[in-house]
Amino acid sequence: MDPNWALTRKRLNLEKRARILHRIRAFFMDSGYLEVSTPHRVPTNAPESTIDAVTSEGWYLHTSPELCMKRLLAAGYERIFQICPCWRHQERGSRHLPEFTMLEWYGTGMNYQGLMEECEDLLTCLVPDGTLRWQGQSLPLTPPWEQLTVREAFRRYGSVSLEQALATDTFDEVIAFEIEPKLGRERPTFLIEYPAELAALARRKPGQPEVAERFELYVLGMELANAFSELTDAPEQRQRFEAEEARRQAAGKPPYPPAEKFLTELLLMPEAAGIALGLDRLVMLLANAGTIDEVVAFTPEEL
Repeated sequence: MDPNWALTRKRLNLEKRARILHRIRAFFMDSGYLEVSTPHRVPTNAPESTIDAVTSEGWYLHTSPELCMKRLLAAGYERIFQICPCWRHQERGSRHLPEFTMLEWYGTGMNYQGLMEECEDLLTCLVPDGTLRWQGQSLPLTPPWEQLTVREAFRRYGSVSLEQALATDTFDEVIAFEIEPKLGRERPTFLIEYPAELAALARRKPGQPEVAERFELYVLGMELANAFSELTDAPEQRQRFEAEEARRQAAGKPPYPPAEKFLTELLLMPEAAGIALGLDRLVMLLANAGTIDEVVAFTPEEL
């Protein structure tokens, strides 16, 4: 039998991936974080109109470990991280897989500004010489990285204003096709202060409630992470979930069961911040790989 040359050719990248995961775990353990594992198969996910879960015998494969990890925060765990597979229905492309690996970490007593500093520290740890080299491009990682508000990003790069994009429901389209490719080109960019309408699970900014303490991290035009100062107001979170669920159903999507246990325990969650980072994309950048297929052992098509 001939060897599987597709797997053989990936060996160097898979070895790099293993070393990167080892360094990430060491980074968080040295920073006082506890590694946790939460169930992959859950009775419900946080409702998001743009993300669809994969069903599993009446339950769902998790789209993120977010809800379970926050329940751990509410139970008294102060600094936790997890590296785990996640699933999202019909996501496939050169930077997307329906099953992908997420790095999530949460800390109590901190906000999204603290997470930005940890992102800088993590990437600096993973790229000791301070320059990321990917597909013929070089990017200095010396902190502090750029912080760009969503409003300013629309003013600089969008074909319409932020208000027009929200009114016409084209926000995600403008971000993806007009703004995102221009971010993180000279240094990594934190896209900050999302409109309150798109706060998701982030709290509103004190003194500026029209925006949320949420950021996304971009490196060389690639979205790498999504982070919040976490909303701990359970009634407000319930209202947001109900609004998002209504948008899902209005779009003809099947309903999600409410996340009652999460909403109940959210009442006990202290001030905290959390972030989800796409690990496969990070490995792409660090291994100088052009597609996500090159840094995983098997793609769905190879099974």
